[in-house]
Amino acid sequence: MRVTAHTKHFRLVQSLGDDHIGLEARAQIDDHMETKIWLRLLACSTQIEHQIRHLLRVRFGTSLPRFDYLAQLDRYPDGLRMNVLSRYLMVTGGNVTGLTDQLVKEGLVRRIVNPEDRRSWRVTLTDKGRVEFAEMAAEHERWLVEMFNGLPGESRDALYEHLGHLRVHLANRRIEVEAAPPVSPAPSAPRRKTGKSSS
Repeated sequence: MRVTAHTKHFRLVQSLGDDHIGLEARAQIDDHMETKIWLRLLACSTQIEHQIRHLLRVRFGTSLPRFDYLAQLDRYPDGLRMNVLSRYLMVTGGNVTGLTDQLVKEGLVRRIVNPEDRRSWRVTLTDKGRVEFAEMAAEHERWLVEMFNGLPGESRDALYEHLGHLRVHLANRRIEVEAAPPVSPAPSAPRRKTGKSSS
């Protein structure tokens, strides 16, 4: 019964065709379930991201990195240090600096002296940036609601719960992996000498 159910769900996605299947095209029916789950998660995330990128570009003429940048600052009215913002966005400091320069020029963010360390800067939203982001955020939320519209409520609740369990499991697994002693590489076999030895 279990194998039959897995086969049914695998073939369901295969029926999408080449234009929509995305990363799950790499999955084979006899792959480990863990591989199929990983590819399905990647495919769903990529599919949603592509739609959001397209809508942000068409509706607001902006990019997803810019939206994510403004979203982080919107959560912190007092602003964030550049290195903290870089960590939250999971991008390099150079990328954050370049994006900050653009947004400062457009009047959406401003740099202020960090009161805790006057040698560093914080970045905050300007009034203009806050107004423009609020409009984008409202649209962004509506797009996501529309994307999931038609999926039964109990399915959404179950999906959210299961993904929560997965995140906790992966976090615990990461702690175990990082705490494990490093594995020493296997000693290489001694090289055989070639050629004739002198007598």
